[in-house]
Amino acid sequence: MAHTSEAAVAAEAVLLAGAIQKERYGKGDLDIRYKGEIDIVTAVDRACEAAVVDLLRARFPSHDIVTEETDLERRGSPFVWFVDPLDGTTNFAHAYPFFCCSVALTFEGQPVAGAVFDPIKEELFTAEKGAGSHLGGRRLRVTDRAELLHSLLVTGFPYDMRLDLDAALRLFNRFMGAARGIRRDGAAALDLCYVAAARMDGFWEERLHPWDVMAGALMVTEAGGVITRFDGSPLALRADQVVAANPALHPKMLELLADHAPRP
Repeated sequence: MAHTSEAAVAAEAVLLAGAIQKERYGKGDLDIRYKGEIDIVTAVDRACEAAVVDLLRARFPSHDIVTEETDLERRGSPFVWFVDPLDGTTNFAHAYPFFCCSVALTFEGQPVAGAVFDPIKEELFTAEKGAGSHLGGRRLRVTDRAELLHSLLVTGFPYDMRLDLDAALRLFNRFMGAARGIRRDGAAALDLCYVAAARMDGFWEERLHPWDVMAGALMVTEAGGVITRFDGSPLALRADQVVAANPALHPKMLELLADHAPRP
């Protein structure tokens, strides 16, 4: 279990990044750079990352840090922080108000504390292993909806989905035919928080990274939900496939995912 100080620092870190995001939101001049054909990083990503890394290093100098934009030296600590400084960069760059900062602490590969902050809605999601997940002090609980046909699901697509559109859309079409509705908002960390907060019934996505998922995964499990890979195996630090839902809905989502072979 995380110490309260570690959970508090996770919250402090995302609030710090959120203040930077809110100050720069909608103002242009983002110094956009391309990591791929359409995968971008902005000056705000870099500023948020620097602020969060500086805070974590100051508070926990012996801990390792893994962050999206910079490959930092690892010391082999059993404590590893996973940082997504700006989840939803494309949304942010287009002034679409759905993005966040996500920070999680893992101990020996398991999430023990996490925080996600949406600066536009001013919503701070927090979770601590064994102590629940919360939104603004309110304890979160996943839905109890058991039928896919009555469920609202959320998903996302990889940046390079154009390389194989049929494969990228195969699962989407399958769930579209089974669920009440599907949303795609472009920030996996917030998507998982919405599952924890009973705003969504389930989430699936493939080809994610640990910094996308670690905080949200703890939000879901501490809210009574289940999160695994597509074959039902534990997520661990392999966040390449993620399916999260309440305990009644999760096995039904796994059934739809059962014969899906991920693209290498």
